[in-house]
Amino acid sequence: MPSARAEEANRYCLGRTLTVAEIKTSISELPESRVRLDVEIPASEVQSQIERTAKIMGRELRLPGFREGKAPTDLVIKRIGREGIFQQMLRDSLDSWCRSALLASPISSVGEPKLEFGEMPEEGDALDFKIEIGTMPKTKLGKYKGLEAGKREANVPDDAIDEEIERLRQSVARLEQVDRALKKGDFAVLDFDGKVDGEPFEGGEARDYSLEIGSNRLIEGFEEQLEGASAGERRQVEITFPDEYGQSSLAGKEAVFDVEIKAVQEASVPDIDDELARQVSEFDTIEELKTDVEKKLILDQERSIEGEYREAVIDSAVKESEIDLPEKLVFERAHEMWHQMEHKLQQQGVSADQYSQITGKSREQILEDLNGQAETGLKRESLLAAVVEEEGFEVSDDELLVALEAAVQGDGKAPADLLAQLKSTGQDRAIREDLLARKAIELMEKESKPLSVEQAQAKEKLWTPDEERPDEATEIWTPGKK
Repeated sequence: MPSARAEEANRYCLGRTLTVAEIKTSISELPESRVRLDVEIPASEVQSQIERTAKIMGRELRLPGFREGKAPTDLVIKRIGREGIFQQMLRDSLDSWCRSALLASPISSVGEPKLEFGEMPEEGDALDFKIEIGTMPKTKLGKYKGLEAGKREANVPDDAIDEEIERLRQSVARLEQVDRALKKGDFAVLDFDGKVDGEPFEGGEARDYSLEIGSNRLIEGFEEQLEGASAGERRQVEITFPDEYGQSSLAGKEAVFDVEIKAVQEASVPDIDDELARQVSEFDTIEELKTDVEKKLILDQERSIEGEYREAVIDSAVKESEIDLPEKLVFERAHEMWHQMEHKLQQQGVSADQYSQITGKSREQILEDLNGQAETGLKRESLLAAVVEEEGFEVSDDELLVALEAAVQGDGKAPADLLAQLKSTGQDRAIREDLLARKAIELMEKESKPLSVEQAQAKEKLWTPDEERPDEATEIWTPGKK
């Protein structure tokens, strides 16, 4: 379970990262797993960024005797005023400085930072400011070796193999235009325009939209109203958006769509035979293909099972330990996860509203889901950090170089050069934390004992002195019993 530190730190970076030697920080602990960092940005960096900002702002400034944008920096500063340039410089550089300060400190931060500034420094002075931010909660370790956890066995039922064969079959299906009315299973090529209260709305129109009838891809009731239509026909479709619809402006609203059916298409799929096997794989017979599919499904399951088991061992150790986890910290991590998700969605060209529409969940519902994930993640990360400290694990530069080899493949950069660069700015700590966490997981897994699903379920039902004894004697699982 790798640390989330790298993603957390990267959220604050918009500019140059100061080296560890350039920035000074001191830490004060606050209640509820929070800390305050007193940060000092060196005077040389402040002056450098002021001059850089003045140069940019001076590009559109006209001064007597100089061409536009060619006035000396000192004259630009006098003309605009040092305070105005300083404020713009802060807006441009603050994210980078926050990131540098967090990387230069030994804390594992959680959530968004709160900043506090004093007065603008005099020329030639350093810049001081404060960062208040959440940090990884403290863990009082309990038992973390010799733990027992359920581990299921890989089991691939015949219908799972059949589903994968069907997926391969559908992957080579061809859509053929047919001259008949639409029915379930057909594909319709549509143009549609939707309106709510007589007005168009975002996402309510499309051109040449391919829709499988019966796929339930669109709002309930939309596809059913197209059944029986033919190519060239126009229909008016009326639907009501669900009350819990992700796009709040449409929730519970009635909409009317003008739909034109431009084409009716039928999927033509090959038979499940030896010819299909040759078409979708390197095998000559369908039986060989099914055997290969089964092997791959088992391998996929085994990988998933190993991951599940590692998490079960960690969660068992969490239950054995005491972790001080404030609700506010969980709240901040959940929002942090949401902002990271938003950023990734934007990179894919998907807005937050569109994502809500796709999932059918509001932002509040998504955050509620993330809240549970945030709590689990923080507990696991805190537990692993405590195990690392207890065991005295360390990561050597040689181990870091091995981890970096994959990152530099193809770009011609030596791992040693990349490591030196990362160490100078403190960014190597994210990789070290990931490797340390893996060492903790490997130790706990190695020292653990897997139980069958039946044994694990029976163990959960063991009588304890705090519970009433059952009226009838029953056979119970005991440690070591098969």
